[in-house]
Amino acid sequence: MARKKAAVDFEQSLAELHQLVERLEAGELSLEDSLACFEQGIRLTRDCQAALGRAEQKVQILLAHGGTLETAPFDADAQP
Repeated sequence: MARKKAAVDFEQSLAELHQLVERLEAGELSLEDSLACFEQGIRLTRDCQAALGRAEQKVQILLAHGGTLETAPFDADAQP
């Protein structure tokens, strides 16, 4: 179930980021609101990048084992 939650969080973050970009591109926000949206966008971007990095690590582990599934320790916080 953790995988489904992570996917939902990624999809939700990506959707929120898309909405922020649309609001910023519309050009109707005040400077303060624009900066707040930009800051939130940076946080969402970092969250999405981290989720993609973890997914990439999992794919690399599977490819390194020839696509066979094996039990192995996995550190999600480790840098690729």
